[in-house]
Amino acid sequence: MPNSAKPMPRELADGVFWLGDCLEQRAKGKIYHSYNAAFLLCGTEASMLIETGHPKDFPIIERQLRGLLAGRAPLKYLFVTHQETPHSGGLGRVLARYPEAILCGDMSDYHLAFPQFADRMLPMISGDEIDLGGRTFVAVEPVIRDLRTTWWGFDSKERVLFPGDGFAYSHYHEDGHCGLLAEEAISLDLADVSAVFADRALFWTKFTDMKLYVDRLQWLCDRLDVKAIAPTHGLPILNVPKTMPRLQEGLLYGSSVPESGTETGLAPAKV
Repeated sequence: MPNSAKPMPRELADGVFWLGDCLEQRAKGKIYHSYNAAFLLCGTEASMLIETGHPKDFPIIERQLRGLLAGRAPLKYLFVTHQETPHSGGLGRVLARYPEAILCGDMSDYHLAFPQFADRMLPMISGDEIDLGGRTFVAVEPVIRDLRTTWWGFDSKERVLFPGDGFAYSHYHEDGHCGLLAEEAISLDLADVSAVFADRALFWTKFTDMKLYVDRLQWLCDRLDVKAIAPTHGLPILNVPKTMPRLQEGLLYGSSVPESGTETGLAPAKV
């Protein structure tokens, strides 16, 4: 029985909002949906936008952001997990539209792309904190990196982990998964959709021992006492003890599936 898709944005926990829209991709003869999500974290003194979404999503995210900020603390911080376009594609427009906002995270090369905003950049490394009023945002270890510059984030109040490309997977549009939590998408095959995403975006996972990463993810979640996970490319997770084993299974399965390669269908080279 298909689920009923939920409209965005959604409040995941007190003051934690999920923004964005689906991205369609074709794989294995069917259409998979995934997210290049952004998240709004609201304190009593300041709000922070985590990720900016893909450039195509920015008009939607900007509209959602304006609605959510009405009556809440002003947007003073922007944290981007890394410089890849699906995560930072709206960076310049956010900084232009919110002149009080400061860009946080790894600042490599941002000053070259946006020299006009070079004085509004705050480098962060693991353990660095930002007080938003009533809650603290902390930069934490990125167990799964997409780029060497990757950092993850953590909300101290609701204990939400923002893992960027960690826990990346697609979902089934035809089953009504759009806008759902992982626990609400009852027909979701996490092993299957994790393998699809790994094949297209995290190909390196097929050439390493993912058990090491699975164990480190569990260690990080235990150390931080994570209560919810808000991945950029997957459905949010609010029941970590229930869903984490399925995610771990998906990571291990995705690494075991043969890599489809980028030259499928090309004629053999002539010698």
